[in-house]
Amino acid sequence: MPTAVAVAFRFFRMEVTRVTPLGPSLVRVTFGGPELTDIASGGRDQSVSLFLPQPGARDPLVPVEAGEDWWHAWRALPETERAVMRTYTVRAQRRTPDGGTEIDIDLALHGAGADAQGPSTAGPAARWAARAVPGDRVLLYGPTVEDNRAVKFRPPHGTDLVVLWADETALPAAGAILESLPPGVRARAWLEVRHPDDRQALATDAEITWLVAAEGAPDGLTAIRSAVWPGARAPYAWIAGEAGAVKELRRHLVGERGLDRRSVTFTGYWRRGLSEDRMRAEGAGAE
Repeated sequence: MPTAVAVAFRFFRMEVTRVTPLGPSLVRVTFGGPELTDIASGGRDQSVSLFLPQPGARDPLVPVEAGEDWWHAWRALPETERAVMRTYTVRAQRRTPDGGTEIDIDLALHGAGADAQGPSTAGPAARWAARAVPGDRVLLYGPTVEDNRAVKFRPPHGTDLVVLWADETALPAAGAILESLPPGVRARAWLEVRHPDDRQALATDAEITWLVAAEGAPDGLTAIRSAVWPGARAPYAWIAGEAGAVKELRRHLVGERGLDRRSVTFTGYWRRGLSEDRMRAEGAGAE
């Protein structure tokens, strides 16, 4: 596989076209817009940055005119005015009947959905997702070439078993990965969700174990530690979700299972007790 391109990202203006609930904890937001004809998602766990408007604002405030220095210009804006930035996975990209392009992004509701425990439990992105309607405008910082470094799922040649673990925040990426696997690829996935209705029908032949917290299921580490992988000589693992859980799973896979470190792709999508803003500022991710 050729080396992925490092710099292949730009801003895209887009708006909500559909909102589809996926369960108590997730909602699928479909976006469209003329600029999306130039987007080139690499599929799998393709990550992008989504910029959402502040409450009461029509458009997200991002100084795109600053060019390559947009990040510093955005950070310099007052926190109450600048757009809310969050990292998500492109769950799907497709052409529309009129020749345009639309993308799906699945957003975790984090206390703004059926499991809400009060308004203080939901962050700004979850609140936006819970209230999103067609016509809402956002900005996306995404890829213009498919083979870009924001796609992390890259099994080495000769892999004979793909192992996945994801919590609900990484479920969109895990779902996209599983549905991208060629026929005949052996894969086992452990997917942690809160509610029975958060389970999704995925178009894959992989063996999936749903770990539903409300049903008393064990956590991913316990489930994977007790699993048997018969005949796997060259497994490859992709694990993503809460950073502390990712760290423990990686330690098990490398230290106890003996996987080559290069055969474990791991990403902390969030960290318990930290917002994404603080996690980014403190470098608290597991990757």
